[in-house]
Amino acid sequence: MLRELFQGELPRLVMFDLDGTLVDSVPDLAAAIDKMLVLLGRPAAGVERVRDWVGNGARVLVRRALAGDLQHGQVEDGLAAQALELFMQAYAESHALTQVYPGVRKALKWLREQRVEMALVTNKPERFIAPLLDKTELGGFFRWIVGGDTLPQQKPDPAALLHVLQLARVDSSQALFVGDSRNDVLAAKAAGVACVALSYGYNHGRPIAEENPMRVLDDLRELLPASAQLTIADV
Repeated sequence: MLRELFQGELPRLVMFDLDGTLVDSVPDLAAAIDKMLVLLGRPAAGVERVRDWVGNGARVLVRRALAGDLQHGQVEDGLAAQALELFMQAYAESHALTQVYPGVRKALKWLREQRVEMALVTNKPERFIAPLLDKTELGGFFRWIVGGDTLPQQKPDPAALLHVLQLARVDSSQALFVGDSRNDVLAAKAAGVACVALSYGYNHGRPIAEENPMRVLDDLRELLPASAQLTIADV
């Protein structure tokens, strides 16, 4: 399928989102959010509610948890700052519950064998990326990594994607972005980059097809040719 998006060729660069695309990190995020809420004397939110709040970085996640809703404009800034510090401390303690989605390692391994450059572009704060990649053993696939606080802007702003394109010296027409949320699709479109999206990720409870990516995938292995799906081990 990948070659269909690039007139029979492979892209020179594939950029990936992290949470909800390559790994299911919500169980760990929810545990940290719940610990933060309890420390503040509030009831825990639980995994399913946190799943709908993820996608816009730690600051917004914390504010949504305090508001108990996607809309968080009424949350007082001082409280949000205190809660963010508690959340960051709690989340730094463990990534034990985070799991790599099926098919991810096989797809990344195949792209590496085809000598396609890969990058990670996520709204997750930088301090959490390396420990998570170490735990999941995904770090060796990516030449460039941009976190949510690497640049002043976060997705859906296209700045991070444009930054990687510049570093890689690749034209936007030769690159693909793979994500799972509205922010990912908007960032890719604004950067002029082809975009495919995973159906299983975090999109605030809405079907990702509503954002009109070029393709919606149920499994990252769908990018691979059928022969590769049979011969490359998913390890």
